[in-house]
Amino acid sequence: MSSAFALRTRHHFPFSFPPIPSPRRLLPTKPYLFYALSSNLTVTLAADPAASFHYGPSLRHGRRPPPPPPPADEGGAAIDRSSFIRSFDVAALRVPAAECSALEARLRGHLLNWPRVRNVARVAGDDVEPELRRMLRGPAEGDGGARLDSLARRAQNTSHIGGGGGEEEEEPLALSPALYREKLAKEFNCRGYLKFRNLAKISRPKKRKEKGRKKEESREGLKERAGKNEFSAIEVVSNGDDDGDEEEEDMRGLLGDEFGGRRWRGPTRLLLLDERYANKAAEELPEAVKAVLCGDSEQIRPSVYELVRCRLTLFYDYWQMSELLEALLPEGMIVPTGFETVGHIVHLNLRDEHLPYKKLIAQVVLDKNKPKIQTVVNKIDAIQNDYRTMQLEVLAGNHSLVTTVIENGIRFQVDLATVYWNSRLATERHRLVNNFTSSDVVCDVFSGVGPIAISAARKVKHVYANDLNPNAVEYLERNIVLNKLERKIEVFNMDGRRFIGAIFASQRPYAVTQVVMNLPNAAAEFLDVFRGISRNRMRDDNCTLPKIHVYGFSKAQNPEYDFCERINMALCDILKDVELHRVRLVAPGKWMLCASFTLPRAVAFAKQPNNDLV
Repeated sequence: MSSAFALRTRHHFPFSFPPIPSPRRLLPTKPYLFYALSSNLTVTLAADPAASFHYGPSLRHGRRPPPPPPPADEGGAAIDRSSFIRSFDVAALRVPAAECSALEARLRGHLLNWPRVRNVARVAGDDVEPELRRMLRGPAEGDGGARLDSLARRAQNTSHIGGGGGEEEEEPLALSPALYREKLAKEFNCRGYLKFRNLAKISRPKKRKEKGRKKEESREGLKERAGKNEFSAIEVVSNGDDDGDEEEEDMRGLLGDEFGGRRWRGPTRLLLLDERYANKAAEELPEAVKAVLCGDSEQIRPSVYELVRCRLTLFYDYWQMSELLEALLPEGMIVPTGFETVGHIVHLNLRDEHLPYKKLIAQVVLDKNKPKIQTVVNKIDAIQNDYRTMQLEVLAGNHSLVTTVIENGIRFQVDLATVYWNSRLATERHRLVNNFTSSDVVCDVFSGVGPIAISAARKVKHVYANDLNPNAVEYLERNIVLNKLERKIEVFNMDGRRFIGAIFASQRPYAVTQVVMNLPNAAAEFLDVFRGISRNRMRDDNCTLPKIHVYGFSKAQNPEYDFCERINMALCDILKDVELHRVRLVAPGKWMLCASFTLPRAVAFAKQPNNDLV
């Protein structure tokens, strides 16, 4: 049986138009009519309780599951994932699979439009194998329903045979020889395995470990039926024309539990309608939907469409991280959304108000970013040591802080517990290296594990890399070998001032043309070492002085002016041509800047340096 569509004229909304003004300046009447209809049109709508209807899925709407048993504590972050399951009633049209695409395009504006939920859904029993479909469908039987019912009656019906004493006994009716041979031919292939999906389990041995084979009517069972779609499941609750007066025969005895219902006609799909039509009958659907359905019924079989009621279940994996945190954290608390990713590690900077819930926050972040993310850490205190290492606390996942980062095609091994790394500076590093040429020689004073030095070594002639942290130097050498750049990078483990003095004082085969000083907290204080750096050399007007790129922080209202003044004070000179670039806003009112300038001759050949190098 299919749902009957009774078309009737719907009452239009009452419109009230303002009076059309009298024509002026000999203008025709039609423009005034268009003006009245376009600009002064007023629409009067009756009070409708559905006006405040909520659109879209939300954790605050939908039916919640019954409370499950308390979950086991997992490292202090016990999240009851089953409490985030929500069920919603939706209406759907069951249509043949071959006609689903065309009908979906025609009903586009009336279909369910939820994020990550497809308008076309599949349920158990909507697909059949081609061999079974050819057996059931015949040219004179329409959709094959009559033949399917006949097979079911032959397989399941019982005959009443009179016995002694006038009592009747029920005895199964055996298949005829011809039907039995046809049944065997369709069930077995050349290897002897059963082709029916519900009977294949009998002929095949059981596996040692069966995953997801428990067939119980629970939320886990719904998620198994979701298949590849792990965050939602759809199931048919009832058909639109079920009256419940008679008990319908089904195909379970012949085809299995998934082929229940005598309306089964082969491969079908469900077109999920808009949530506003969830509890409406066929007669209450919009005129556009009924026009499409009734228009199609004149050309093809009238019983091809069926209006059914469905239950759409959304699981924990469906909801976004911000929605989950908003439900877990107290009302009014700011939801943390930003974090830094370093390989398989997520680095959080939680506020003091978030610390009591840090385990829950970390577990949600880990769940929503798997499998790429395996560890979630939080910075306990600000960087206050010379090695620029951070005090990190592992909140969720494994406790390994050694990871591999790929940046611009280059691999870096990093240990966040002993070295410094900031993935947010990848764009700035790329911008800086793009300014270098193939003839440059780069001196990286504070190289760390080598994000700038190794990137520059792939482009420039030679690189001198230095860092005070011995652990950073160790990983720098590993990364150089990892990227096969041993011949182009020379590594040092020295203080910044001593390193600069040693590089410019010694007779190196390559003269330095670019100097990078990426230590924003104190890089400007190291600029005094350049005063008189070339005083022992012969002054030559043709000699090339290096270009210096120094980074720093500023909280001033004019950060460029403030940072430039600090550079002038360190060099004891006034720079004229300085390129200032705002890198990023690290905190409210605190900018990270990069100043690029060529070392002035007056500074390089000064006779008295600010401090003697030992």
